Amino acid sequence: MPLLRRKPFTLAEPPKDLEPHELVYQVRFTKEIFRNYQDYLNRINLYRHRVWVCKSTGKTNLTYEEALVSEKHAAEKVQELPKELVAPALHTIQFSMLSLKDLSDTIATKLQERFFVGAEVNGRRDEGLHPCKILKVLEVDGDKTQYEIAWLDKNNKTIENSLLDGENLVRKKLPFSRKVFKSFIRESTYRSLPWVLHEKLARKHDISTVPPVELRDRVFFQDGLLVYKKRRKNEEGNNIEEAKGESGKCKRLKVGSEKLEEDDQFKEEPMKYPIDDLLVQPAADDPVFTDRPSPSRDFNVPMDCVGDLLMIWDFCSSFSKLLHLYPFSLEDIENSICHKDSNLALIMELHSAILRLLMKDGENLLPTKNKTRKITLINWTEYLCDFLDKINIPELCSYMTTIKRGHYGLLDANAKLGILRELVNQALETDLIREKLDEQIEQRRALGATRREEALEAARQEREEKGRLKALPVDNGVLNGHSLENPIKPLHISSNGKHAKKNGETTAKINGEIDSSQQKNPLGSKKEALKQLRDDKKETTEKRSKEQRRKYFEREMEKQIISTNSLGKDRDYNRYWWFRRDWRIFVESSDSEKWGYFSCKEEIDALMGSLNPKGERERTLQKQLEKVHGKIKSEMEKRTKSIVENIALEEAVLRRSTRVRASPRENPANAFLRYVNKWKED
Repeated sequence: MPLLRRKPFTLAEPPKDLEPHELVYQVRFTKEIFRNYQDYLNRINLYRHRVWVCKSTGKTNLTYEEALVSEKHAAEKVQELPKELVAPALHTIQFSMLSLKDLSDTIATKLQERFFVGAEVNGRRDEGLHPCKILKVLEVDGDKTQYEIAWLDKNNKTIENSLLDGENLVRKKLPFSRKVFKSFIRESTYRSLPWVLHEKLARKHDISTVPPVELRDRVFFQDGLLVYKKRRKNEEGNNIEEAKGESGKCKRLKVGSEKLEEDDQFKEEPMKYPIDDLLVQPAADDPVFTDRPSPSRDFNVPMDCVGDLLMIWDFCSSFSKLLHLYPFSLEDIENSICHKDSNLALIMELHSAILRLLMKDGENLLPTKNKTRKITLINWTEYLCDFLDKINIPELCSYMTTIKRGHYGLLDANAKLGILRELVNQALETDLIREKLDEQIEQRRALGATRREEALEAARQEREEKGRLKALPVDNGVLNGHSLENPIKPLHISSNGKHAKKNGETTAKINGEIDSSQQKNPLGSKKEALKQLRDDKKETTEKRSKEQRRKYFEREMEKQIISTNSLGKDRDYNRYWWFRRDWRIFVESSDSEKWGYFSCKEEIDALMGSLNPKGERERTLQKQLEKVHGKIKSEMEKRTKSIVENIALEEAVLRRSTRVRASPRENPANAFLRYVNKWKED
């Protein structure tokens, strides 16, 4: 059974009162049964993490299945040990106080001195050594042993048989590695130091289970298992006996008492973080975590359609120039999908742009007769029906009648998003989109290569500058006339070229005294100060230039982002998303059935403060949120500024005349009604 961080792991008990017809979830490789899907999912995710240890070989950083396979292979290797070697090895193991490495070395040394049936050795014949194989061990006169061997040719085939004494046999290298012996020791024992064999195995090979004389006063049996008492002294010098059992926990004897008490406060190795989030336990050194805010769920579209809505909007935003489709906000497309008007400009432009792309690419998704006609805002529904008829999805084809009658707006949000989803999926497979993706990939690579070259060049120049400074002559701590311990500070020069004064004295002082060289040669000190100012200005300019280049590369790399990936997952496997053209953080449940979002700075700060960096998933999510926090804040400021400007504009209109009322189409909430495609093809 694999170990969880070197500690035994207990499998889950099957649920009680299971009905024969009841549907359950079963783990394939452990046969554990769960009624609750979330419990099953959590257990599967735990098994997939590399926190398991092979009990037989001691290999770490494995998944549960990999540990099982490792134990299986180790058991197969152990089974290859000849029966003649098993008993001597077990005799050596029983009650040994050696470490695992020393014990395996001892067994290997002893077994190398023995010949066993099946062993391939070299035999002396005709004044030479020839390969042979032991077929049988024959006892002669007690002390003397003869071996029936088979001589082998170059192809390991038997030539003839003969008898040889042990003196005429020369051992080869033992065919088993130390790892096999270590696995054999672990499989054969239930405790270490002293190593104690399983009772059934000891009886099978007639090995005594009575502790040797030197251990009898330090061991005893409890529940059929041997327990070892380890004496040590406390701070007051009193003897304290510890009893170590199979589980590795310590049992302590009270001074002057024979009663053993289990010590739950045994010393553990410090936990190495990060670990799987579900295994993280509260600790005294934890910071104060904020309460995780509840995400808003006030979407206009049904909850099961939010994922499709985000995918469609992200596609249109990413390839807006290729589609010749002027960008629009997520709110605009959401409101348009839910609106019942069949002639909305945004909906017509969106469908027309994707259909034009499919036609340009030469896809056979539209009838040939229609390819000579232009797709306009009048006939776009005809092309849409032809597309639905071509892909032949029964669920979507059922909407063709309503669309042909000119009542597209009466379709529900599920139908509209389902049609758009298929359009986007087909568009992603076109050569035009793929060429655009390849182009962006190449541009990202080129930018990355340029940035690396500039970084290498800057590092080279820095090394050369350091080497140049080291090569300058240094005499008694003075470099070019200046002390290295107390370097001369640059003078502050006023605009009229005179030294800046403070309380009637120059500020060019070192350790409270005026530099004598400056008093003797004020003109030279002024030139040096001016030169120092120029050098400082040059250094500042170079730093500013480096910062500008870094920001330039970041902007250009951001422009070439190919797809939107999730920021990460939290403890409960909820996924978090941020889209570059929106100010919100979206959260998707682990089963993808629920969506929500955080829309203000306070909520996002509370979310970041609630993440525990000791967990693997939440640490990654926290790092990603820190990277995009500035960009999210910028998007929020833009949105706030836009809202304030719109409110100010409305108030200005209302102040001009109390009889003036803003028309519905001028309401900011109805901005999608005023959409105009400024990038439309002629």
